[in-house]
Amino acid sequence: MSEALPNEIRSRLQWSLLSLRLGVFLVMFVWTLDKFVNPGHSIRIFEHFYSIAGMGETMAYVLGVFQLILVFAFLAGVQKRITYGLIFLLHGGSTLSAVSQYMDAFNNLLFFAAWPMWAACFALYLLRTEDTKFTLAKLG
Repeated sequence: MSEALPNEIRSRLQWSLLSLRLGVFLVMFVWTLDKFVNPGHSIRIFEHFYSIAGMGETMAYVLGVFQLILVFAFLAGVQKRITYGLIFLLHGGSTLSAVSQYMDAFNNLLFFAAWPMWAACFALYLLRTEDTKFTLAKLG
């Protein structure tokens, strides 16, 4: 697609995709840090939203390590089909797992912020070959 775009449009697209990638990374990175800083919170999240009981702190740390690797690979633009796809799926699972929160919308307004972020993840996945600004892998 890049070849068909004028340089000015291509540059704007790349800067736009970079801003989306940085924004998604920031949220995912803080969620990842939560697994290390407050593993009890992560355990409660898994119990309440995913019906996974008895996870334990060790598992929160293990998941945190894998998520940390993923979010930094995503930030760096490494293996985009895989990393962007996993970020899209993970955030989608998180967004959809909170369906009960959407039923009581006005007491859970912040949960609705997940939807535009999920849309950003989808856009990044679809346009991953165009997202080349400050990436280690130009295509993927």
